[in-house]
Amino acid sequence: MCTGVIMISDLTEKVLRSNIIYRGRILNLRVDTVELPDGRTAKREIVEHTGAVIIVPVKQDGQLLLVRQYRSATGRTALELPAGNIEPGEELESAALRELQEETGYKAKELVRLCSFFSTPGFSDEELHLFFASGLTLLNQNLDDDEFVEVLTVPWENAIQMIWSGEICDAASVAGILAVDSYMKNRL
Repeated sequence: MCTGVIMISDLTEKVLRSNIIYRGRILNLRVDTVELPDGRTAKREIVEHTGAVIIVPVKQDGQLLLVRQYRSATGRTALELPAGNIEPGEELESAALRELQEETGYKAKELVRLCSFFSTPGFSDEELHLFFASGLTLLNQNLDDDEFVEVLTVPWENAIQMIWSGEICDAASVAGILAVDSYMKNRL
């Protein structure tokens, strides 16, 4: 045991005050004043988000569908899995099927929920729900008015290599592709 390390069994922070400083279309920003486990106070800046679904759509021939779009936050065009926000009251599976068709134009015959995880728990409550989609049928792409998305088909092994080369670099897509890679290997 290191000297000088204090072991605290309850790490819970008690919220003393909460103040929403921004309300937006897809997120809110609040500042909480919290009481720390040792009794001191601190500020926490929290991004509130309704959550999102991420879909890993794999065609019958093993090709992965990806979307390419410009991301203002990074100032770059990104190669990502189809994903999107969950509407208030919407079931997760319905959100996943809706986002898959909106962004790629495909409908899934089979949808498997694999896991859920927090995107960045240090400052956001956004929870992401990961789905594996197969049995794909092409219908019509139905993008939002402010969305410009290009759909790409990539061989599965190329997608894995694109993670390691940095071509696919958003956390949700990396986690999703690697999770489905493990899921598919364990199914065989």
